[in-house]
Amino acid sequence: MNTTETPLTKVLGAKTAKALADHLDLHTAGDLIYHFPRRYDERGEHTDLRRLEVDEQVTVLAQVQGISLKPFRARKGNMLEVTIGDGTGATLSCTFFNQAWRERELRKGVWGLFAGKVTEFRGKRQLNGPAYQLLKADATQDDAAAEIEEFAGALIPVYPAAQAVPTWTIAKCVRTLLDTFEPPADPLPGDVRGKRGLVGIGTALQEIHRPSSEEALYRAKHRLKWDEAFAVQLTLVQRRARAAAAPGTARPRAEAGLLAKFDASLPYELTEGQREVGEEIAADLSRPHPMHRLLQGEVGSGKTLVSVRAMLQVVDAGGQAALLAPTEVLATQHARGISAQLGALARAGELDGDPEGTQLTLVTGSLGAAARRAALAKLADGSAGIVVGTHALLYEGVEFKDLGLVVVDEQHRFGVEQRDALRAKAARPPHVLVMTATPIPRTVAMTVYGDLETSILSQLPRGRSPIASHVVPALDKPAFLDRAWVRIKEEVKAGHQAYVVCPRIGDGPEDEEAPPPDAESARRPPLAVTDVLPLLQDDYLSGLRIGMLHGKMPADEKDKVMRTFAAGDLDVLVATTVIEVGVDVPNSTVMLILDADRFGVSQLHQLRGRVGRGSAPGICLLHTEAAEGSAARERLDAVASTTDGFKLSEIDLEQRREGDVLGASQSGKNSHLRLLSLLRDEKLIKEARAEASELIGDDPDLTRYPALAASVSALVDEERAEYLEKG
Repeated sequence: MNTTETPLTKVLGAKTAKALADHLDLHTAGDLIYHFPRRYDERGEHTDLRRLEVDEQVTVLAQVQGISLKPFRARKGNMLEVTIGDGTGATLSCTFFNQAWRERELRKGVWGLFAGKVTEFRGKRQLNGPAYQLLKADATQDDAAAEIEEFAGALIPVYPAAQAVPTWTIAKCVRTLLDTFEPPADPLPGDVRGKRGLVGIGTALQEIHRPSSEEALYRAKHRLKWDEAFAVQLTLVQRRARAAAAPGTARPRAEAGLLAKFDASLPYELTEGQREVGEEIAADLSRPHPMHRLLQGEVGSGKTLVSVRAMLQVVDAGGQAALLAPTEVLATQHARGISAQLGALARAGELDGDPEGTQLTLVTGSLGAAARRAALAKLADGSAGIVVGTHALLYEGVEFKDLGLVVVDEQHRFGVEQRDALRAKAARPPHVLVMTATPIPRTVAMTVYGDLETSILSQLPRGRSPIASHVVPALDKPAFLDRAWVRIKEEVKAGHQAYVVCPRIGDGPEDEEAPPPDAESARRPPLAVTDVLPLLQDDYLSGLRIGMLHGKMPADEKDKVMRTFAAGDLDVLVATTVIEVGVDVPNSTVMLILDADRFGVSQLHQLRGRVGRGSAPGICLLHTEAAEGSAARERLDAVASTTDGFKLSEIDLEQRREGDVLGASQSGKNSHLRLLSLLRDEKLIKEARAEASELIGDDPDLTRYPALAASVSALVDEERAEYLEKG
């Protein structure tokens, strides 16, 4: 008998095993048995050729009666036409395009099963590119009957395949393996299986490959999904339990410190949401265990203010706080914005500074040598209580006196190694606050961020204006685009400012900052900043003061452009997605996103959050050449229809491969979630979470369940665990 550890060379022979290893990365019996079908064909009982209906899915038992290969007249290629009959006088044509090699096996006189959809061409019924299985010439009547039953009567698994290893080859390999396969010991505790009505692992693995019925297939899938959800949730619950037990440093709130002064100086009231989330974070910081909290909220909901208050609490308690931002533009924006908010409190030691305050320091890769030395000295001696920086904070030689809080902005932009590098700069594990402006569906949060406590800000601060969004279909209604340029001019005339966003910087695919989310978008090269700018200056927006901003500009030049725009000395900023997060210019009221179908749903939601940040209403115009009714157009219509980021996040998840969210492509074959769907399996994920919490509460290291611990390690390997941690 073969186990999950048996090499495929021993099961299938060297040649087949090598093909599976080279093309599908399958090496052991366990790899193959967990290579689940993508879908199942249901062909039904085989059909009499005389009773075929057009558009019917059929399986016919027939003999090859004639075959001809015809080259195309007007273009390269050929068509192979195979005539089959069943002995009743009725015939059917099977056509194959550019597959001349099939002539070698579809020889006259051979019997086989042919499955496909019946179509009609020039009054003749045919199957276009049917699946088929030829019967052996020397097969006994019983063998032939069994083969017919298996091909025509069962649910036929269709596997993820490669050109060199098609699905039917994989199916044959799986059948060979199943005949000698000994399933592993069931890792799920018996009481969990009984309570949740789950079939055993051996039954599940048999039925997912060779389902005896629709019901058996459903039960097999349900069990295997449970294994995936349970493994992930056990990992996350374990991580949360370890974090809760780890020794940290309590940073309790001071009665009369910088935070109290800051709150008293605010010219507006905190929203109810900001107050509630602030209390949750303050309580976490006061505990002698590191905080691990995810702060998510709508664009413009005031997350930065919440993080500033948390940083001040840590500074009051004698520690330092670091805000890690993904780009220099965003880090500089944060430093400037926080400095303006804190005023004299951030300028201790300066003439106009508060002597009881602290200092705010910016650390980026473009700092000159002297400025860098001065900044690092302030980190090392503790005089800089608040540090804002990019990846430059992670470099060797950057030392903190007492790092108490790490705030990570836009979590998805950082790898786990980078976050760990910053945490390692503290003597004891610091508190961690992760911020994201991309609302996350509940099941994603539960599955990806399940080891973090979650806080949500959904309420916009008082005085914020609503944003109206409209699709501008340039091909269907060219007058709409003309009107968009006029609308920008009207806003500028009223004293406001505008953004024009492009998906690309300039020539070359490497300059594209927003790759097309689907093939529909690849009609022409996406519009580029360097091409659009002169058109606007010379034609559409002539007479206006127009600037340019993109990720490849030198840091000082980018900063200069943003300062000029923020000061109101530019009317229009033509930019790439470099303005997607953190850029805050309240006077900007209109944004035109060119080739908006080149961007994902969440990215569009982020971008439009740059307007409507003041008292005047915001307008976001989504330019596209996508046809009405296309997936790209539906995506834009969805963005235009709502400003509810959580609703949009669900739409985004529906339209993207879930592997993108869960890191399947990043984290290796063994750590894919092959069957679990975050949208469809919310109830199952919740049940798995509840069982995981109960089990870890009684046995944190799963010492009583060695088979389960091994199964978790196999499904959530080290790479996957890291991906889960970084989200």
